[in-house]
Amino acid sequence: MKRIAVYCGSASPADPVYIEAARSLGRTLAERGIGVVYGGGRLGLMGAVADAALEAGGEVIGVIPTLLVNAEVAHRGLTSLEVCETMHERKARFTELADGFINLPGGTGTMDELWEAMSWAQLGYHADPIGLLNIAGYYDKLVEFWEHMGTVGFVRPQHQGLLLVDSTIDGLLTKMAEAQPVVPIAQLRREQL
Repeated sequence: MKRIAVYCGSASPADPVYIEAARSLGRTLAERGIGVVYGGGRLGLMGAVADAALEAGGEVIGVIPTLLVNAEVAHRGLTSLEVCETMHERKARFTELADGFINLPGGTGTMDELWEAMSWAQLGYHADPIGLLNIAGYYDKLVEFWEHMGTVGFVRPQHQGLLLVDSTIDGLLTKMAEAQPVVPIAQLRREQL
């Protein structure tokens, strides 16, 4: 993987484990020669990922909508900062620039990015691995819900393995490197739908 899109919150939770994990991810990606594509912010987990990757000599590309630049949250020290008009354009650009996706903890924006990456993979708009870095059990309930979606029948068996989960960076990156693309819905035979 040449670049990974990192989705995460712009908040700084009270528990330092989240900021530490974000910094560790940014540093690890840079040390492995993997560029970071992210939301372009300077605050919270976003800023921690970017700063750590930059400190380790890595490439960091931010993609941020004008609305957030105007709110003065843009990180001005990146390798590259792209300004777009809409959140949809932002997410499409993440997909164009990255070879994979990692979700750190975050809020509704992070969840939106995760689910769009997942649905686009199911439809065949990309074939890149999607990982959850499950820091301090943050995503336990979401992983349980994902499995429930499959059990009920809203996620096809062919797509159940789409979401890669690990509590360690090394473990998650290994799973992502070994991941096989899922068969897009359009390529499934009628009896598989």
